[in-house]
Amino acid sequence: MQQIHAVYFSPTGTTRKTCLTVAQTISEELLLPLSAEDFTLPDKRKEALSYSAEDIVVIGLPVYAGRLPNLILPYLKTLRGQNTLAVPLVLFGNRNYDDALLELGLLLEAQGFSLIGAAAFVGEHAFSRELGAGRPDRRDMKKIREFGENIAVKLKEKAAPKSIWSLLHEEERPLKPYYTPRDRKGTPINILKVKPKLDPSKCIGCGRCVTLCPMGSIDASDVSVINGICIKCGACEKGCPAGARYFDDPGYLYHRSELEAQYSRRARISVFL
Repeated sequence: MQQIHAVYFSPTGTTRKTCLTVAQTISEELLLPLSAEDFTLPDKRKEALSYSAEDIVVIGLPVYAGRLPNLILPYLKTLRGQNTLAVPLVLFGNRNYDDALLELGLLLEAQGFSLIGAAAFVGEHAFSRELGAGRPDRRDMKKIREFGENIAVKLKEKAAPKSIWSLLHEEERPLKPYYTPRDRKGTPINILKVKPKLDPSKCIGCGRCVTLCPMGSIDASDVSVINGICIKCGACEKGCPAGARYFDDPGYLYHRSELEAQYSRRARISVFL
């Protein structure tokens, strides 16, 4: 073992915090150097990442509708391992991670990685400032560090990798579909094309939203224009220093209010070793 790598997609920073903490803990326990590969922004996804059998990769992504962000999947499929030990992590917004962790584990195995542990942690929901507010908090961070310590113990003991099915204690099956928001009558709510609006009276023209958008969709010459796809990651809305970004789509707002009403409890993390 030569190096620990923290690899992550993190529009609002919570996945980054979690992934780096796990990787840093392993690095300290094993006295190995640590590097970080952040592929959140489009420019960082122009070149594929590859790792050797001497590397240990901790890779983290947020959960969107119970799965991995679908528009990031093409890049994930360019990752290359050479029997590289890996630890998949997902961060979900207080509802559920559904099949996201399984999906990430399967993808890594297909790309030449061997799994030595996996975990689903909790962060603030991309749509809300109430769901999972402040998470990962102090209690979470203690468990995140403990998870990293346990991974380091496995590495020291040269424990054999496990398949993602074995780690999650599941029998092989098809992946579940993406979570579909519905109204109280069970009618699906389609928010795929919804984009955030800009309040010009609040905008200070800093252009921060342009630099934060993981899809590169906000027009630098006119930040009120979103030329490309919006994945509803919350980066521009939560990252705006003036609070100028907002959503007003009725379906989106209804879905957010229903999530906040149904999933206000403290969601539990899940660790697999």
